[in-house]
Amino acid sequence: MRKASAALLERIKKYGSVNGEVVKVDKFINHQVDVELFRIMADDMAHHFKDACLTKIITAETSGITIAHPLAEALGIPYIFAKKKKPITMADFYSADSYSFTKQENTTLYVSKEVLGSEDRVIYVDDFFARGNTLKAVKQIVAQSGAELAGCAVIIDKKGEEGVYSILTLDEIKKGLD
Repeated sequence: MRKASAALLERIKKYGSVNGEVVKVDKFINHQVDVELFRIMADDMAHHFKDACLTKIITAETSGITIAHPLAEALGIPYIFAKKKKPITMADFYSADSYSFTKQENTTLYVSKEVLGSEDRVIYVDDFFARGNTLKAVKQIVAQSGAELAGCAVIIDKKGEEGVYSILTLDEIKKGLD
């Protein structure tokens, strides 16, 4: 088992829980942040994508920021977070709609044309992959920009989605808790 996977599973055993598809990780991922765990996970993702010739990372506001930031540091590239509200300073933008399973609401994601363009090669990162709605919206934004989406990485993949690099899948977590 990779170091990041073992560290995440250890935190889930100690501080989290799993109930069906709901993985409670409030004490170390999405409410209180375990900075050391995020460094370990970001290093794992950076190692996986080290030869991908990336120019930027893209995520969605707000949960993806906690992994995008240390990953951007590890890769030495900037990250973009798609905003859920368009500020008045964002005159020219790409946008796409997304449905949040966790929050049970629709939202529109916005990315300024000033920060994403056809010369970019990006990866999408987030805390969870559940239904894929945020990824679909980000794919639309990346396509609008003409950039290339070179991959996707998440901390926990609930579906075991092909093509999504994850620290752990829900199945791996459940097996590790047995």
